[in-house]
Amino acid sequence: MSDVVIAIILGVVEGLTEYLPISSTGHLILFGEALHFTGEKAKTFDVVIQLGAILSVLVLYRHRFVALFKGLRQGVSKPRTALNPGMAGLQGILKLALVSAPALSVGFIFRGQIKEHLFAPFPVAIAFAVGALLILIVDRNGKVEGQIEIDQLTCRQSFLIGCVQCLALWPGMSRSASTIIGGMLGGLSRAAAAEFSFLAAVPVLSAAALYDLSKALLIFTTKDLELVAIGFVISFVTALIAIKVFISIVSRWSLRPFAYYRLLVAAIVLTLL
Repeated sequence: MSDVVIAIILGVVEGLTEYLPISSTGHLILFGEALHFTGEKAKTFDVVIQLGAILSVLVLYRHRFVALFKGLRQGVSKPRTALNPGMAGLQGILKLALVSAPALSVGFIFRGQIKEHLFAPFPVAIAFAVGALLILIVDRNGKVEGQIEIDQLTCRQSFLIGCVQCLALWPGMSRSASTIIGGMLGGLSRAAAAEFSFLAAVPVLSAAALYDLSKALLIFTTKDLELVAIGFVISFVTALIAIKVFISIVSRWSLRPFAYYRLLVAAIVLTLL
């Protein structure tokens, strides 16, 4: 199989799975093993093509990010109104910082151990199963118990969601799933928790991807960078579609089908191993 085809496949996998609660990193590791695309370059490639998926969120939710900077002129002391919602200006930037800080800190400190011990099919399969059980516990019978929307989030809630998001450092757990679980435990509606997971992904994924991009420029050849560009574009387009479909699903139904899918993948991988 050619390197270009592998880059396309992994770009599709990244775009489809990054914002679904099924773990993009876990899928990339499993597909990488199946395609014999492994090693340090493969790990860096997987992280860098996330920039395409990140760009899709910036495009789809540009009004949210524009509000962050427009609201700076109003300051944090203004009351929350239609023109100054809780996720605008310094309030919004502070909440994104608080939700990102735990995972960024823990990930930076233990990044070597995580890549050495957890980037393998067996720990990924276990993480798939654990994440599935957590989803089933939080999203009981598909009922949405929380009614808090994004603009009603407090700084404390944002930080607590960020602490739960640390689970995503275990490949296979899923950053999206961890953030949604934290959001629903904090009282957010399922749709609001999903949307907040998209916004919270930008700082964390950008930091990780840009860090690995700096390494990629040192270890990648020109051909490797061309493959990264292909994966970037494919992941961007695929993520645009996946986000729209996912929001439609969680607004009407539950997260339980994703939990069942995770259990199926875990069972298949453990059986093959």
